Amino acid sequence: MRLENKKVIALVSDEFEDLELWYPVLRLREEGATVHIVGKEANKQYTGKYGVPVESDYAFSDISPEDYDGILVPGGWSPDKLRRYEEVLQFVRHMDEHEKTIGQICHAGWVLISAGILEGRNVTSTPGIKDDMMNAGANWSDEAVVEDGHIISARRPPDLPPYAKAFADHLAKG
Repeated sequence: MRLENKKVIALVSDEFEDLELWYPVLRLREEGATVHIVGKEANKQYTGKYGVPVESDYAFSDISPEDYDGILVPGGWSPDKLRRYEEVLQFVRHMDEHEKTIGQICHAGWVLISAGILEGRNVTSTPGIKDDMMNAGANWSDEAVVEDGHIISARRPPDLPPYAKAFADHLAKG
């Protein structure tokens, strides 16, 4: 399996977009990656927008981004909560500085905005935060998936197949 030795953080808080968390997590696990669900608290059940639960493996304070090859930020209303935690912003900044794979879909762009890493980057997101992305200095495109080096972005759930594939492909190269 091509991702057998890869480790990925999947960030979570309540009201994550159910498919935007689970689809990439399961896709990466199918290819052999270890994906840890990481929230403010360890072993806590978080609930998605549509009621699908997930239990966190670790708390933000339990992990170090140095131990991981990539990070997934799902959309929904969760990103608005996640970006308030300095640990989350540090994870994203570390991944960016070390050119590790960063995946963001839908409203997840808010986390990258708050981390301050979008200046001059080519990205997409849900059109609802297009202005936010552009005001953060990003070059926004209305495309299913946009890859700018190690940053893989997508708009919404219908874009999950090409998004998860692009994330897995980039992770496999790293």
